[in-house]
Amino acid sequence: MSQLAIIGGTGLTKLSNFTVSRKEAIDTPYGAPSAELLWGKLGNTDCVFLPRHGAQHQFPPHKVNYRANIWALKSIGIQNVVGVAAVGGLTEKMGPKVICVADQLIDYTYGREHTFYQEPGEGVEHIDFTHPYDANLRQRLIDTANTIGLSVETTGCYGATQGPRLETAAEVQRLIRDGNDLVGMTGMPEAALAKEAGMRYANLSLVVNWGAGLTDEEITMDEIHANLEGGMQHVVNLLGNLQT
Repeated sequence: MSQLAIIGGTGLTKLSNFTVSRKEAIDTPYGAPSAELLWGKLGNTDCVFLPRHGAQHQFPPHKVNYRANIWALKSIGIQNVVGVAAVGGLTEKMGPKVICVADQLIDYTYGREHTFYQEPGEGVEHIDFTHPYDANLRQRLIDTANTIGLSVETTGCYGATQGPRLETAAEVQRLIRDGNDLVGMTGMPEAALAKEAGMRYANLSLVVNWGAGLTDEEITMDEIHANLEGGMQHVVNLLGNLQT
């Protein structure tokens, strides 16, 4: 595999056990990326790390500069991207702390800069988005999980919502009827932009709460942070053994 980039979501603004060898602020035609790019080694894995929400987690999902992030990674020669996300679980198999290597998605976002082909004269590229996530990179994640004895769900549909608010109970029921297993706020347009850029992209989701209305309990940030703290350690271990 070519050099790997990890885009960290909520709960993964910083990588534990990540040895930074250099950092660089990249200028892009689309403005500044969320943060400096960090080159280094995570466990056994050489990679570049970019915190999606910024170094201080200052950018909400609908304000992330997805185009700048993907363009910056492409400009330094990255061909493989793992987008890590903290998500809600919608189906029985997707309870809190479950890790899923998603294989499909449905986009419910709006008003985001979702393509590099935005202005007249830039041309148009109708990418084949039948399979939004790269099969080879997904399989490498699954194989690595098996090697280290980590249980992961190997399929799942990610529903990308606008945020930053959480969903209503009725919206969650619609998501389930539509066939989603997971709900998050950052899956798009990141995946589509990576596809437009000719990059191999995979989603690695950590479930941190049940979707609204699926239990009698109120969704709290304390619950989310507790599940993040435990689950992200397994995510980092998986990524630290993913060979480039």
